[in-house]
Amino acid sequence: MIKNYQEKKPSGAPWLGNIPSQWECLKIGSLFLQRKTKVSDKEYPPLSVTKKGILPQLDTAAKSNDGDNRKLVKIGDFVINSRSDRKGSCGVSDREGSVSLINIVLEPNSALSHKYVHYLLRSQPFSEEYYRYGRGIVADLWTTRFSEMKNIFIPIPPPSEQEQIVHFLDWKVSGINRLIENKRKKLNSLKELKKDIVDCTVKSGIRDDVPVRDSGVYWIGKIPSHWSVMRLKSQIKLSNEKTSDNNLPYIGMENIESWTGKYVKKNEVKPESTSNVYKAGNILFGKLRPYLAKVFITEDDGICSSEFLVFKSFQLERKYLFYYLISSSFIDVVNSSTYGAKMPRANWDFIGNCPITIPPKEEQKEIFKYLDSVFIKIDSLIRNTEQIVERLRELKTRLISDVVTGQIDVRNIEIPEYEYVDEEPEGDSDDVNGDFDSEEISEEA
Repeated sequence: MIKNYQEKKPSGAPWLGNIPSQWECLKIGSLFLQRKTKVSDKEYPPLSVTKKGILPQLDTAAKSNDGDNRKLVKIGDFVINSRSDRKGSCGVSDREGSVSLINIVLEPNSALSHKYVHYLLRSQPFSEEYYRYGRGIVADLWTTRFSEMKNIFIPIPPPSEQEQIVHFLDWKVSGINRLIENKRKKLNSLKELKKDIVDCTVKSGIRDDVPVRDSGVYWIGKIPSHWSVMRLKSQIKLSNEKTSDNNLPYIGMENIESWTGKYVKKNEVKPESTSNVYKAGNILFGKLRPYLAKVFITEDDGICSSEFLVFKSFQLERKYLFYYLISSSFIDVVNSSTYGAKMPRANWDFIGNCPITIPPKEEQKEIFKYLDSVFIKIDSLIRNTEQIVERLRELKTRLISDVVTGQIDVRNIEIPEYEYVDEEPEGDSDDVNGDFDSEEISEEA
């Protein structure tokens, strides 16, 4: 059973309050040495400082143009991104490498358990305290330098207790991560189910016992015999209207959720110098390879990223066309046509010549109404599962915070045998660290 510590004392640090009487509370500057050795990413592989810890440099990370001007990281070093817009991006490294100069690299002294440091300095209370010591012009560009960080007091249990805390948290966190992974698998299955249902429905319809025929298109297969197949450009027109007027409502690629057609409000997205014009009822189709499934039916007039194709003048029901455009078979074929070295794109000539299944108008309505109802049911299951994942992550965050700050006593808890399970990264771009000019961090460099 988890208990509270019976004997406590004031820590002297407001963010900690009282700590167990046998713990110390010391300044970071007395426990860590700052590592400022400059190295090249040719000798020491580049690392990403993420919310999941220190990882080999991610493909989505912003790359520095100055690969010879980086900081050395050794095994056991604690690395933290000093910028508030990367709050929580930190961890103890299990590999040698190099990081951009915006990061602070610390070598802990021998009295500290590396894993305890990893849990403590990644905890939510410490993260808030760390950025409270920072300075800057605006909140989302707040920077904490080592000259400020070294004055933060942190709790230090006796060595044996540090090890017990690590074993306890590894055990409990593994259990929570296992539950999270199971829920994430369920989420992926539900999302794949939606794709499969859409793909099947726009090719076969929803009516039973209907005679079928070969569509003549290998990736469509058999279709109801009373349906037709025509080129997409015979059913829609492409709008080529552009404008440099940036005062209109703007939709960027990040505003549209893939596969769902939902508008997602992000931080203010700046319009491009020249944007595509759309009218109410048009359909936007993302032509970049990673974003082909970003399809959106507009509700008003405005402008959008030039990476969207704007479709207008439909012979088809708009909602039926929307579902066809996000069907896996159609996306896969368009994806195979994309070209370009850095950011492959699809082009209208290919898309316009793609075949599309055309049911009678009344059946198009039946199909999209059926798919709307299916999406409502599956989306409800997805939301419920996402909420469970969020609650599990909140539980994990709270548990770690309570244990490393001495709110609960785990010294006498017997730890059973268990398999350590980490939470797998999801590839969230928010978890990567950008590289910044050395002028921004001249004090630390």
